[in-house]
Amino acid sequence: MSDDTATGVLDLDEPPKDRKELWERIRTTSRDEVIAVEMMRLGFWDEPKKPSAPTRLIRRMGELQREMRELADVAAGVADHEAALRRIREKRMAEARRKRVETRERQERERRERAEAWRQRRQREILYLGAGVSAGLSQAGDDERRRGNDARLREHGLPILHSAGDVAAAMEIDLGELRFLSFHRRVSETSHYRRFEIPKKTGGRRLISAPMPRLKDAQRWLLVEVLGKVEVHRAAHGFLPGRSIVTNAEPHVGRDVVINLDLKDFFPSITYRRVKGVFRALGYCEEVSTIFGLLATEPDVDTLELDGRVLHVHRGERHLPQGSPASPAITNVLCRRFDHHLSGTASVHGFAYSRYADDLTFSGSGEAAAKVGNLLRDVRRVIDFHDLRIHEGKTRVMRKGRRQEVTGLTVNRAIGVDRKSLRRLRAVLFQIEKDGPEGKIWNGVGGESGGDVFSSLLGYANFVRMVDRAKGGVLVERIQSLRRKYDHQMPVTPRYPKKTPSWKLSPDGEGTVVDTKKEERRPWWMFWKR
Repeated sequence: MSDDTATGVLDLDEPPKDRKELWERIRTTSRDEVIAVEMMRLGFWDEPKKPSAPTRLIRRMGELQREMRELADVAAGVADHEAALRRIREKRMAEARRKRVETRERQERERRERAEAWRQRRQREILYLGAGVSAGLSQAGDDERRRGNDARLREHGLPILHSAGDVAAAMEIDLGELRFLSFHRRVSETSHYRRFEIPKKTGGRRLISAPMPRLKDAQRWLLVEVLGKVEVHRAAHGFLPGRSIVTNAEPHVGRDVVINLDLKDFFPSITYRRVKGVFRALGYCEEVSTIFGLLATEPDVDTLELDGRVLHVHRGERHLPQGSPASPAITNVLCRRFDHHLSGTASVHGFAYSRYADDLTFSGSGEAAAKVGNLLRDVRRVIDFHDLRIHEGKTRVMRKGRRQEVTGLTVNRAIGVDRKSLRRLRAVLFQIEKDGPEGKIWNGVGGESGGDVFSSLLGYANFVRMVDRAKGGVLVERIQSLRRKYDHQMPVTPRYPKKTPSWKLSPDGEGTVVDTKKEERRPWWMFWKR
């Protein structure tokens, strides 16, 4: 008989193995039930399909006896209240210990699973880039507002990117480096920019933030692959292929009146939110636009030393830095609507309009020359609407009969270079021809300040040649002749230390560059204009 006998279901096929098992059956059931089962098993008592009354009676008596024994065991257990309470308490404590062990094991297992899931997710996504700028990275709230517009990206011919992983793959860097370059820290021991000041032509100092090589590579990619493919307004002439200060001056040649306006703090007024909005307007999703906005902007920084550590403390809102290769292109894309509004305003009053970075130029003739006041009033309204400011000290209204300038070029009758600067250049060249190049300075280069004065002179002569090919060509040839004559006598003190390039073009013709120090291959645009 199996253990099923204890529950009232007797197995007729299994005989007891020994006397001990037989007595155990009798103890757990009843003697009459065991005898009846054994007789049926041995064939002395045929059991019909429907149990007879004696069989049912024997089985029922066995069930009752088992229940009585169980009740007797319970009664014996509760007879001693203290012992019963102790057993109950021990049972509960054992159960609690078991549950605590199971809970700890489950929590540890879940912790490891969460850590592994987080590690794998960090390898695929960027989930946090600093306080105040990371809301657009959350995928939990992904809705129509956060998604990109692939159709608009295709319309502009831009790369279709949906996540930080796509951006890193397109830039051919890993996700960790992209996170490092775009992370926003209020206090940091690392700076992605080298900051220095240069003098302005009109006086004062201009802060230049030159990005470090890795960030500069990312910004160049942004310029070449994204910003450079977006069509800008025809009135914009700054930092664009095929356009220059010459094309910016052409619409204003021979006009009765020329008006120059300058936007105050142009780059610092283009904040992170506006830069991010540029990429959202192009069709990129919230996550990609956030990363692009952080790569292209930086806050003002105070550098201090504390306990032997140099700390860079950010203050104010992030904005476009002067020195980034992507900043001018971002302003051109951002100012498309601005240029459209100003162009329309100028056209209403009979004026032509062009913009070179933060220099705005308007010109008109005939009846329009009498509407300068009305034009300036409406232009100020447009500029205020776009949350920009005019540098009032640089506003100039130049009428016919005096020298009219547009971005450093004269436009009275034809586009030309300032005659005063040309006379000064010719005077320096005459002094070099007479006395030699020792001690001669041009635009702060040469003499005691160091540097190659011929390179500085040649740069200005090439600028003249860009405006007037014949006149500039004569100057370039004259400077080159002097350079060949005196080059062996010129001890050149470089203004900045030069580094030997560690890269060269790959010989396989695949359009890649090989870094000989790091022994790695990188795309050509990483070294564009390096």
